Parts: sequence; structure tokens; C-alpha cells
Amino acid sequence: VQLQASGGGLVQPGDSLTLSCAASGFTLGDYAIGWFRQAPGKEREWVSCMTNNSPYTADSVKGRFTISRRDAGNMAYLQINTLEPDDTAVYYCAAVRGSPYCPVVLHWDYWGQGTQVTVSS
Repeated sequence: VQLQASGGGLVQPGDSLTLSCAASGFTLGDYAIGWFRQAPGKEREWVSCMTNNSPYTADSVKGRFTISRRDAGNMAYLQINTLEPDDTAVYYCAAVRGSPYCPVVLHWDYWGQGTQVTVSS
């Protein structure tokens, strides 16, 4: 069972970015999907999840972050619009069977390795 996040990079404030999460070894459609981020010196922070095909987004990023999934390709995505310097972090995708309480890191069983997003002019 593996998750691999990709799509990060160095971007300018105001840019958009789409992160991808590729699943292997299991059927992603059978799992809840979550996205988290961790900035240097800070705890891992939940930003968005999809459970039972319903998307949820943290209030702090609502309106700019959009989660989606493509079950046929075993992929999940996080679109980030109007990037801000405070969005700089390593972004992780996660998966778990069932309906987790999304913000709780311990509720997620499988994690990708993370992809770095740096927002700077």
C-alpha cells in the first residue's frame, strides 16, 4: 500500500497549483482521502478531505483549496488557488477506510511522502 504525492514546487504569490496523489496496492475509491500540510516548526495541519464522496475543507483555506479524486486512475488531487506565502509547507496525502474525523492525524492510516510547496516572490 503506497501513496505518492507530487506536483509541488516554487511558485509566486497569486499562482495556482494542483497537487496529485497516486495510490498503489489498493483501490483508492474504497478509502477516504485527506490532504495535510506541515510548515517548518509547526504541527501537521489538515486542509481538506473527501469522505463518502463529500468534500470538506478547513476554514483557513476554504475558497482557495479544492479536493477531487479520479477513482478510475487511483488518483486524488488538491487544487490550490491564489497561493500565499503562508501556504509554504510540505503537503501530504493520506488515506483510510471508513469515515474519519478528518482533522485528526491519528485517524489516517496511510501517508504519502509529501511534496514541498514554496510560495515566494
